[in-house]
Amino acid sequence: MKVFTTAKEVREHYRISVLRHPGFVPTMGALHEGHLSLVEQAVNSCRMVAVSIFVNPTQFNDPDDLLKYPRTLDADLQMLSGVLRENDFVFTPSVEEIYPEPDTRRFDFGDLEHVMEGLHRPGHFNGVAQVVSRLFDLIRPSVAFFGQKDFQQLAIIKELARRDFPKIEIVACPIVREKDGLAMSSRNRRLLPQHRERAGEIFRTLVAAAAMASDYETSEIKEFVDDRINMIPDFRLDYFEIVEAETLVPVRAAIEMAPEKTYCGCVALFAGAVRLIDNIEIRLH
Repeated sequence: MKVFTTAKEVREHYRISVLRHPGFVPTMGALHEGHLSLVEQAVNSCRMVAVSIFVNPTQFNDPDDLLKYPRTLDADLQMLSGVLRENDFVFTPSVEEIYPEPDTRRFDFGDLEHVMEGLHRPGHFNGVAQVVSRLFDLIRPSVAFFGQKDFQQLAIIKELARRDFPKIEIVACPIVREKDGLAMSSRNRRLLPQHRERAGEIFRTLVAAAAMASDYETSEIKEFVDDRINMIPDFRLDYFEIVEAETLVPVRAAIEMAPEKTYCGCVALFAGAVRLIDNIEIRLH
């Protein structure tokens, strides 16, 4: 694999290799098996693959969170070297390379950004759209791979591609979980041992909530999740919502749900000082 830090190097690589428009996996580094599953799917699907490693400052509404975000470039490159091929490349740009000037663009995704993370992290999705659109412009992929753990982000990126990058296919990849069910995340390495030990309860709670969907009122399911998460020592629920999978419209009452549609139960919580998110598909039976 090759490692590039500038867009000029990427363009030169395209010129030499003849191949254009790779499969693309954007990341913020601190890679884990979940990221590798995206890269492996890209490698299996595309003749050339690009992986970006860039911690994007514009999507952090909490400066302290940006400072604490793990940066493990050497380990990341070592991990990718076991998956990527000779003609594949990793793009590790500086902030100045991505944003040679301050990015003042404002994106409007309507109802997609006015629920869940959009409410609790103001400006987050505008920052996501800024960096993804910039990376799409620089890498020029034919297809891009994103994990379903960031469910709302995936919906935002699909809409971004539909509007501004219609030739780019967005592929949603399944959540990869630890043995106890915890969704793999770069933030997991910041968990204290006692919090990590209890974190499997998050997924068990989601599974139980999904099983209740056909027989309980939405408010009862939300109360159940609230109680279960807040009962875990030093855990605190931020929100739990059941939303229609395509539109992200929150379900307020069970009567609004239809058997032919797919829904998603989305949770955000604090395990000590670390904020985690997860989700589960919900279908009526």
